[in-house]
Amino acid sequence: MGDVAANPPEGGGRPVSPADRLAEDVAEVVRAEVRSVRGQLADAARPAGLGVALLAAAGGCLVLGAGAASTTVLRMLEAFLPRRLAAAGLTAGYLATAALLARLGLNQLRAAGGSSARLADEVRDAVSATAGRVVPAGSTAARDALKR
Repeated sequence: MGDVAANPPEGGGRPVSPADRLAEDVAEVVRAEVRSVRGQLADAARPAGLGVALLAAAGGCLVLGAGAASTTVLRMLEAFLPRRLAAAGLTAGYLATAALLARLGLNQLRAAGGSSARLADEVRDAVSATAGRVVPAGSTAARDALKR
């Protein structure tokens, strides 16, 4: 009964026991810690979100820069080649570079083994099937364009 006398009733209610007071104190500490962690996570997420946005903007600028460089190269080629031949040559150069890089990438995947090797085989088969349909159509279109 000494505990009840030491802890008078709050707000005219029943006396608060030490166990109730401990539970309230622990709950308040937990709430304060949750608020603190929530604030820390929000503070950490803001720079990360900004970083992702900046990387996306950098990627967009990279694409625009590559397009501008491509246009510059095309204009330079057009200075001494007919316009269609310059465009066709630049396109062929891009396609050849893409094919070389794809082959190197697939070789790396095959060398890694396991599911990477299976993925490389699936990609190779899909590209071969697509090329088997696209190349004949493209060569026919190119022949028709050159005949004009």
